[in-house]
Amino acid sequence: MDFSLTRDQKMIRDVVYEFAQQEIAPKAAYIDKSGEFPAEIMKKLADMDLMGLPFPEQYGGAGADYISYCLALEEITRACASTGITYEAHISLGCAPIYLFGSEEQKKKYLTMLCSGESIGSFGLTEPEAGTDAGGTKTTAVLDGDTWVINGGKCFITNASYAKFVTITAVTDKSRGKRGISAILVPTDTAGFTIRASYEKMGLHGSNTTELFFDDVRVPKENLVGKENEGFKQFLQVLDGGRIAIGAMAVGIAQACLDASLKYAQERVQFGQSISKFQAIQFKLADMAANVELARLMYLKAAWLKDNDKPCTKEASIAKLFASETATKAALEAIQIHGGYGYMKEFPVERYLRDAKLLEIGEGTSEVQRMVIARLLGC
Repeated sequence: MDFSLTRDQKMIRDVVYEFAQQEIAPKAAYIDKSGEFPAEIMKKLADMDLMGLPFPEQYGGAGADYISYCLALEEITRACASTGITYEAHISLGCAPIYLFGSEEQKKKYLTMLCSGESIGSFGLTEPEAGTDAGGTKTTAVLDGDTWVINGGKCFITNASYAKFVTITAVTDKSRGKRGISAILVPTDTAGFTIRASYEKMGLHGSNTTELFFDDVRVPKENLVGKENEGFKQFLQVLDGGRIAIGAMAVGIAQACLDASLKYAQERVQFGQSISKFQAIQFKLADMAANVELARLMYLKAAWLKDNDKPCTKEASIAKLFASETATKAALEAIQIHGGYGYMKEFPVERYLRDAKLLEIGEGTSEVQRMVIARLLGC
């Protein structure tokens, strides 16, 4: 068992850490307050060849492994979760379906566009009646000659306002239920395709969260991603990678909570000494540090399994479940350590709590992760 990172993995982590702390962290409070999409930051990530980090160079990627991507994502989210979720959705949900299942022509046309940063990646899965039960998709795609005609709608879709195309799921064979779902590439400028960003969210204010509407949207037959009626199986595989990445995001937030709490505890003086001298505070910090370390080890294990083409569904669910709940607990404890100041926007820990909560919901709720784990235990 070798827990050491490779030279390349360390280099990517350290470079992204420096960039995130210098360029992203100072803007995080403004992004949260204004709700402004971090477009300039995403452009800089593209300039650093990070927008296609875990994909082959032949498609404009950097040729790194999934561990490197997760390490980079942790550091970006540690600085700003809105930027982190934008980056995660771009790679894990926007790029991955095309890389895993797209034709060579689709990879050269669409994946290259994503890896260069020319477009932000977006994936349209969730619907008003198909969230946890993704097999309940209602959006339909009917083949009419050489074109798919798409009707329906999606909700809670990340990055679509800044994407040139969205990979969406639609029912292509109603008789087969969830086994009749396919994935299709839809350019955002197609007639009948409307994107609306009007949500008011608890956190992640800089993340672009949208509704998608399809009214007789026509796209070429060749925009089908992978084989017809295999979309359900495809997005389960995509979500495995996404859940590992959400685990990395959660560790980023939890680490930020620990950073802020330790600094504050060492500086805050009560009863003639810093509160870091009190056992009650020490135990909170110790528990936080232990859980951050355990969560990081779990997402790294899951990412290693993925990099080595080994089954990782259970490990991905464990990583997401444990890390996301660790992030929320860490944020609550960080606020408690800060006392009244923790409740004020002057300090970042209240933002960490608002941002962390989504990670227990998106890409499969904590309840879904427990269901997946239990099923794989043989229940």
